[in-house]
Amino acid sequence: MTTATLVARPGSAAGRMLRQTMTDSWYLLVGFPLGVASFTVIVSGLSIGLGSLFLLGLPIAVATLYAARGFAELERRRIRPVLRVAVVHPRYQPAPADASLVRRLVAPMADWQYWLDVLHGLLAFVVATVTFTLLTLWWSAAVSGTLYVVYGWFLPDDPSSGLVVKGRQLSDLLGMGGTVGRVVLTTSIGFFFLGTLPLAVRVLAVGQARLSRTLLSGVAEMRQRISGLEMGKATAEAQTAAAVSAEASALRRLERDIHDGPQQRLVRLAMDLGRAQQQWDTDPEAARQITAEALVQTQETLNELRALSRGIAPPILTDRGLPAALAALAARNPVEVELETTLVGRLHPAIEGTAYFVVAEALTNVAKHSMASLCRVCVERLGDRLMVIIVDDGVGGAAIAKGHGLAGLADRAQAAGGTLTVISPPGGPTTITAELPWH
Repeated sequence: MTTATLVARPGSAAGRMLRQTMTDSWYLLVGFPLGVASFTVIVSGLSIGLGSLFLLGLPIAVATLYAARGFAELERRRIRPVLRVAVVHPRYQPAPADASLVRRLVAPMADWQYWLDVLHGLLAFVVATVTFTLLTLWWSAAVSGTLYVVYGWFLPDDPSSGLVVKGRQLSDLLGMGGTVGRVVLTTSIGFFFLGTLPLAVRVLAVGQARLSRTLLSGVAEMRQRISGLEMGKATAEAQTAAAVSAEASALRRLERDIHDGPQQRLVRLAMDLGRAQQQWDTDPEAARQITAEALVQTQETLNELRALSRGIAPPILTDRGLPAALAALAARNPVEVELETTLVGRLHPAIEGTAYFVVAEALTNVAKHSMASLCRVCVERLGDRLMVIIVDDGVGGAAIAKGHGLAGLADRAQAAGGTLTVISPPGGPTTITAELPWH
């Protein structure tokens, strides 16, 4: 480390290293008197409290536990700038609301976190003593060694000055005798300590801070991770259930649409062709007319099947992406649709499919039930989320009810890791918002 490093710009890497070194040094410097204070308070308080009569010593012991908690709270705040992470605050178990005075008094003694705070208060003294000693040694050697070139010339040149090995100065042993050699050697050692100071201080501070974090927040962090895993498992189970429900709803709707549409036409088509076959010899003209009507019904059935297939897997969505598929939906809808989208590129197929079906079902509901004259569809990216917003000026009254199309959309959105909300007061307007993950 050079002198230029010490005066580096605040935003530079050297400036950040200097700030961190000062932060770590201050942490270790203050840690020693705090360690002495916590050790003294805890040892004295527990010795007096546990060594006295029960009724007299119990309040002192409990007060000592609260003092250990206070030192622990202070340490949790101190280690944040050193480790540069958020420290999880443990949850201390309170006494029940209907507990007696004695039970309230002894409640801290049954809480393991208080005793972890006590253990930290005892160990902090030992660790802080070691780190404070090494910190003082390193800073003293770095400062006095690098400045030795200034004041070293005025010191007497005798065996008691400088580094002495077996009665001889180290500079003489290295062939650097005299005042010049002593100054050069001592200054070089000082610059060595100055150059290694950031690393040494960082190692000491991180080691002490990690020990404190383990004792004071380790169990709480473990509980938080377990809680996060449980929440993730619950979310995954909810998404799986929503996917199954959405799939079942889609299959029921497809079955109903096929039964009410193409299946009825095919039944009629079979009956008409049977009649034409019977009349072909006796009344060819009637048979030809029935056959012509059957051809029309065949074309209409094919159109309905194509519409149903577009609802299952629209080719335009697969081939050209979500914006083109939404534009095709808007063009086919009997209600005027204003489409606004700023999407560029392709999304994950599952997200594209979910967004498409949300818009398709919403536009179908607008055409069938809303009595709206205008519908606006906005699809855009907001951070790491895909926002799909459909607004119509209809009569309102839409709701996510079990067994209805919007409930299936909500399940589909949840299965994709998103949410669906519907705001539709009587008289309108209706706003359907789907928030989906971008990836």
